[in-house]
Amino acid sequence: MNRPRSLVATLVCFCTMSVFSQEPPGDFAGRLVRAAIERTSHDVVYDGSYWQIDYPGGDVPAGIGICMDVVIRAYRAVGVDLQRLIHEDMTAEFSAYPTIWGLTRPDPNIDHRRVPNLQVFFTRRGTKLLASRDPNDYRLGDLVTWMLPGNLTHIGFVTNHRSAGGSGPLVVHNIGAGPKLEDVLFEFPITGHYRYEG
Repeated sequence: MNRPRSLVATLVCFCTMSVFSQEPPGDFAGRLVRAAIERTSHDVVYDGSYWQIDYPGGDVPAGIGICMDVVIRAYRAVGVDLQRLIHEDMTAEFSAYPTIWGLTRPDPNIDHRRVPNLQVFFTRRGTKLLASRDPNDYRLGDLVTWMLPGNLTHIGFVTNHRSAGGSGPLVVHNIGAGPKLEDVLFEFPITGHYRYEG
C-alpha cells in the first residue's frame, strides 16, 4: 500500500526521536539523570568564586554555578547531600584528598565544589570505572571527568540521550554557558569515570 510521503517522513522522524530521547527509568540513576537534565532549564552564570554557605545543605546563589554545581544540585534533588558527605569523608581522612589548595583542614564552603575532591570521594565511596573511548562503557547516571585546555578540570553526567550521528551518549555539564545537554563525551581527554548512588 502506498502511503503519503509526508506521513512516512513523520513516522520516521517520530521513531528516530523516540530512540534518541527516551525517558530515563525510575531507578536511582534515572532519577539522578532527570534531575541533571532539569538543571538545563535554569539560567546560570558561570562563577566559581568562594562563598560562605550553610552547612549541611548549603548552596551558592541559584543564578550562579560551575560544572560541580550541576552535580551537587542534581544529587541533592534525589536526596544526596555531597557537601555533607564529602566534608565528613575529608574530616575522617583529610590526607586522602589533594593538597592543591594549601588547606590544612576541610572547608565545607568549597571542598565539594572542586573536581579533584569529587574524584577522590567517588573513588573511595563509589565505583571507579574504566575511562575508555568506547561509548558502550558508559551508563545512565555515570559521572565523567575531563581535563580541559589550560589544565582545567571538568565534570558531567552521562545521560540516555543520543544525538543522531553522535559519538556517544549526551552529557549534562556546565562548561561556561550554563547547564547544557551536549555531545561532548569524547571532546576532551577523560580523566575519570565513576558511578555513585549515595
